[in-house]
Amino acid sequence: MGYFNTYFVTTCFVLFLMWFAVLTRSGKWGKSPHPRFRGGHRPSNSMGSDMKTFTATPADIEKKWILIDAEGVVLGRLATIVANILRGKNKPTFTPHMDMGDNVIVINADKVQMTGNKRNDKRYYWHTGHPGGIKFRTARQVLEGNHPERVVMKAVERMITRNRLGKQQMTNLRVYAGAEHPHEAQQPTVLDVKALNPKNTRSA
Repeated sequence: MGYFNTYFVTTCFVLFLMWFAVLTRSGKWGKSPHPRFRGGHRPSNSMGSDMKTFTATPADIEKKWILIDAEGVVLGRLATIVANILRGKNKPTFTPHMDMGDNVIVINADKVQMTGNKRNDKRYYWHTGHPGGIKFRTARQVLEGNHPERVVMKAVERMITRNRLGKQQMTNLRVYAGAEHPHEAQQPTVLDVKALNPKNTRSA
């Protein structure tokens, strides 16, 4: 009788293992791998090789010259476009740790526009180094002063990363208060910021 019981238990256990294996392979028990990934590997692309992330090298970087007229353009929107070009984010080969942006020339910086009452409310602070030496100028005072291009420079600088790469990218920016610039030899390509979006421009 004991031998029969042992044989019966062993047979039931073997049948249970076979049933469990069938359920597992059919996907009805537990998680089953995606049909495309069964076999332990992901499929390759149409060229027969795995996809790889492109990382630009100094030999792959080609810098161009771009000219932007800031007359009537909203300051924040102008700074966003310029910062993206300086970083190279407008290129499909963008690599975050490389200086692959183009050279940007901004003219008519003194005619840039601001929304709301920012021209009077926006302040630029600095400190003399002495106790109580905090000072400021409004955006209107800077634009009407001797260096109105500093408004555009500061707006773009605050949209660039604060590290050595950001400082290197800022050297590719040239801002001029008037319509003249000394870079005609580079034959810059004109970028019409006003035509990109109607919200980019605003009348005085």
